[in-house]
Amino acid sequence: MRAARAAVVLLAAAALAAFLLAGCEHGPAGSGSRTEGTPAAPPAPPDADPSILPTRQVAPAPVMRLARGLAPPTNRWFSSLALGPAPQPVFPLPLAVGVTPTGFGVGVPRVTTTAKGAFGPYAPQVTVTVPGAATPQVTAYDTASVTVTLGPGRLTIVEGSPVLHWTSTTAATLGLDVAFAPGGPDDSAVAKVGDRTWLLVATGGDGRPAAPALAADGRSVRVPRGGHVAWVALPDGLGADDQRAARFATAAAAPVTRTTLRYAAGSRAASTAVDYGAATAVVRLPHQTDAAPGGDLDCAGLGGYATVLGTATACLGRTAAWSVPAVAPAATLDVAHLPAAQRAELATSVAADARRLAGPDAPADPADTYFGGKALARDAHLLTLATALGRHDAATLLRTRLDRELRQWTDPKGCTQRADHCFVLDPVQATVVGLADGFGSEQANDHHFHYGYFLEAAAIAAADDAQHGDGTLTQAIAPVVDLLAADVAASGPVPTGHGPDLPALRVFDAFAGHSWASGYAPFADGNNQESSSEAVNAWNGLALWEAVRGDAPREAEARWLLASEAASARDYWVAPDTHDPAVAGIGAQVTSLVWGGKREHATWFSADPSAPLAIEVLPVTPASGYLAGPGGTPPDRGARIRANLAEALATSPGDLWADPQRWDVPFGDQLLAYAALGGPDDAAHALDVARTLPAARIDDGDTRSWLLAWILTRE
Repeated sequence: MRAARAAVVLLAAAALAAFLLAGCEHGPAGSGSRTEGTPAAPPAPPDADPSILPTRQVAPAPVMRLARGLAPPTNRWFSSLALGPAPQPVFPLPLAVGVTPTGFGVGVPRVTTTAKGAFGPYAPQVTVTVPGAATPQVTAYDTASVTVTLGPGRLTIVEGSPVLHWTSTTAATLGLDVAFAPGGPDDSAVAKVGDRTWLLVATGGDGRPAAPALAADGRSVRVPRGGHVAWVALPDGLGADDQRAARFATAAAAPVTRTTLRYAAGSRAASTAVDYGAATAVVRLPHQTDAAPGGDLDCAGLGGYATVLGTATACLGRTAAWSVPAVAPAATLDVAHLPAAQRAELATSVAADARRLAGPDAPADPADTYFGGKALARDAHLLTLATALGRHDAATLLRTRLDRELRQWTDPKGCTQRADHCFVLDPVQATVVGLADGFGSEQANDHHFHYGYFLEAAAIAAADDAQHGDGTLTQAIAPVVDLLAADVAASGPVPTGHGPDLPALRVFDAFAGHSWASGYAPFADGNNQESSSEAVNAWNGLALWEAVRGDAPREAEARWLLASEAASARDYWVAPDTHDPAVAGIGAQVTSLVWGGKREHATWFSADPSAPLAIEVLPVTPASGYLAGPGGTPPDRGARIRANLAEALATSPGDLWADPQRWDVPFGDQLLAYAALGGPDDAAHALDVARTLPAARIDDGDTRSWLLAWILTRE
């Protein structure tokens, strides 16, 4: 069986190697769990097996307000409801919701803007008192909803919905801090809070619509056993007397009980569909509105809501669906077709970088999973160049080092023998943690950032193994690399054998179209993500690795993740629409930290002006062309790229190339790589500067050789 398994893996790696070398494109992938139109592939490998790792709690377990058996919902928009000392506000836009010891509050954040970003903090407009609410517990969650048990009932919070649902398990009276008056549309009650109109909609224990059982003063509502009430925030400027209000009241009558996800990935587009189970009120966020529409939503003339992401369009229907441009997974740069002089220049540079990084006097790689992963990917990139340019001496050095480092990192029992370069299973948090940890990875922070580098390096090494080895490297590293893939993006729950399952799609939020980086999200502004480009890198690496493994359905899922994350990275991080009326006052070109409740031009790690753009660019890979815009060509032919660079370098777009010393800044290499996407003239200027850029400005996950090769292949 072991020999047969090695043969399957070797064939799959050979297929990827051919893909990398020839640049051929897979056929369109089908929805969710199947792939259509692709050539026959080897049988899919077995699911990842977390039990091969030693178990260890690297960090103390957080306080968990979570029903028994549920996987801890790290890296979600609602993580803090279940994890951490106390619940923090969550932002299922267009609403913001807070759970307190006495009940909960809900509001539509009022958005303000500054030169540095857009801010929409939690400020409840309706506060509800619930008897016995002191011990909230998350009892269910799925694609776009979370259920919190509070005292005698359940609060259901639905992402993308302007409706907050409450269902009583026993008869209860809920207190209201604002008075609701009967006589609203469709038997609802109405309250005006500032400039926002709220409806209170009810059904009886028999499930039929009924007028809310309000007290005489309108400050409490009686809910029978099995009954349901919902608070509906009408769109901006819409009053209860508007005929459209009745449509929202009707849509809110039935609680959302389950949301599900469908997706597809093809050669030209990737599509997402979030099904709410029944017709309800939802919104289309900017990344969905800008995309090709789908689903059954009726959005005509219903208004919208100002959010920190821009204007959310109000809609009614069951299924929110949209498509975004595909991004082809890629691992190599086409240096073989460069002119002979440029190939010779690159070959000399590659040989020098290989001796420095993989020769006898090379320094040891970092021991933590972030910088250690970056080093692996850096060496793998360099190996692809050495192979393509015929520098067999350099390729041998790099191949030997990459083989050694990957085998060490992926030894399943490594953490029983050493304190770093290894992985363990945290059985309480249900996550794979690398040692040494870094940037809070022991609390499930940033795993996709870290593991994306491992996935890419492993895929490249496996492709090389198929061409120049015997398949034993791929066979050796696959079990643990499969676990890294499953930790951040399992297709479904993965049993650990030691407690809760690894959850499906741990970090990715299908409705929002992007990932969340914080494990517990212990913040008043919700969860956040900083490096959208490292998230994109994770899915590029995942797609390459699943191609190695011959797992067509998971490769299709990775392609969907890659396209979705890239589209949201453009819309919210790198090229947001600052003319949208909801956020028109933002002065910054780039909003490098996106939260549930704000977007800001700032970073966690550096005050350097170059850092906010650089962290949305690195690592530059063959899949980074998405940064230029759909299809790799910006509609404004580089104007946006030059404006972003001018912001990062504190100059004007017309003066970017006036002084080469201007690029002698932290992350100068990443900015030069980004500049090369602006067009042939910018690429030519970037090449001149890159040749003499001080070595200290080459990022630890980069080499001058890779930087030059990237720019040359743009030029």
